[in-house]
Amino acid sequence: MQTKKSEIWVGAFLLLALCAAIFLCLRVAGIKSLGNEPTWRLYANFDNIGGLKTGSPVKIGGVVIGRVTDISLDPKTYLPRVTMAIEDKYNQLPNTSSLAVRTQGLLGEQFLALNVGFSDPEMGTAMLKDGSTLQDTKSALALEDLIGQFLYKSHDESENKGQHPVQDGTPPELSAPTQTK
Repeated sequence: MQTKKSEIWVGAFLLLALCAAIFLCLRVAGIKSLGNEPTWRLYANFDNIGGLKTGSPVKIGGVVIGRVTDISLDPKTYLPRVTMAIEDKYNQLPNTSSLAVRTQGLLGEQFLALNVGFSDPEMGTAMLKDGSTLQDTKSALALEDLIGQFLYKSHDESENKGQHPVQDGTPPELSAPTQTK
């Protein structure tokens, strides 16, 4: 009888530990609840999405407003097409808004940063609707590209230093134009 009671306590403890582990996993993953909140779909096409993945957050000013639900290749343009699920409470976004692929920190996860545009009905702006496609997108910046641009720029500057001789003590870009008669 005593062993059966201890087995029940061990089982209850293991069940409680399993529930705590699931709760912690969901918290670390950033999932707030198991239920589905009402959302609306938003699409965007990019030249380069870098390491963006399904499930990546969509943020406005650092606040998560949705998630990436699908990434596919547009069959007409062969550009990456990103599908997002945006929470219903954020349904007043102007169609002049822009979307950029950003990185959390230097080597962190990539997310979509939504910059809210202006809303002026007189200028013909409207609100985005379910199924709309954002037109203004900025692709991901790859770390290798940034390093390459920096090295290329510094290489060009070092070459340009020796190409223009200085006349009368004034660099060529600052000297006055000479007049010919």
